[in-house]
Amino acid sequence: MQEILDKIQLEIESYFGEGKVADYIPELAKIDPKQFAMTVRTIDGQEFSTGDYTKKFSIQSISKVFILTMAMRYLDKKLWTRVGKEPSGTPFNSLIQLESEHGIPRNPFINSGALVTTDIILNSGNDALKDIVNFVRTLSGNTKIDYDYEVANSEFEHSDRNAALTHFMKSFGNIDSNIEDLLDVYCHHCSLALSTQDLTRAFMYLANNGTNPSTGDTIISPLETKRINALMMTCGLYDNVGEFAYQVGLPGKSGVGGGIIAVLPRKYVVSVWSPALNKSGNSLIGTKALQLFTEYSEDSIF
Repeated sequence: MQEILDKIQLEIESYFGEGKVADYIPELAKIDPKQFAMTVRTIDGQEFSTGDYTKKFSIQSISKVFILTMAMRYLDKKLWTRVGKEPSGTPFNSLIQLESEHGIPRNPFINSGALVTTDIILNSGNDALKDIVNFVRTLSGNTKIDYDYEVANSEFEHSDRNAALTHFMKSFGNIDSNIEDLLDVYCHHCSLALSTQDLTRAFMYLANNGTNPSTGDTIISPLETKRINALMMTCGLYDNVGEFAYQVGLPGKSGVGGGIIAVLPRKYVVSVWSPALNKSGNSLIGTKALQLFTEYSEDSIF
């Protein structure tokens, strides 16, 4: 496994200079695009890494998986009356389908869907920001994980599109929270800063039927785990999900910070980070690295 990762790191160097960092969030626009990290962890505890795998970065939309997991624990089946399970085929911040679908987002991984699941957590009666960061710390085993407050503030100050999505859904009765409070929590969980090592460890429950293999703690049920992995497979990379399934063949979730997490159920979790994005908003080099990984390991869900 380590030989595969080292080989990948050498091969992806030729792609540096391609793609573009997310510049609609000013703090992300400052990041050096010529960076790379990759970590694989198996359910029996073996871990392999290459590149800057201890360097923390803003995970952005990868956090939507954590938020969905928490929302499922709060609402269970009622969650799916407020958000759908279908791929959108549109950009992650699109408003187009909300009009014809009466304020119900297509899935929990586009921005509108994640605003709904964040609304559920905000209305749980607890301290949402504290609960979210503590949940991720517990999953990863790293008590030092925190929000990147500069990224959170930068994102909040440039959240007009997300505000529009939220107002529109509220007009259909699908948002309960104060809109400014909801956007604040949303921008904070997107700003969570983790390394590829942290991310891989935090996602192990999705490779192990909902149980954290390091602690034995049950996070969600095997059925809920199957559903989240299915949603990542069909919706986790927005309008690039078909190409990712074709090239990589793993359930995955991306973020515009340049991270991608992918899962092979009952075997391993792999995470990758490289800030330059392709036209769909997914890490260009990260996608290539994951493609090479499944090709060299000859391992995918297919």
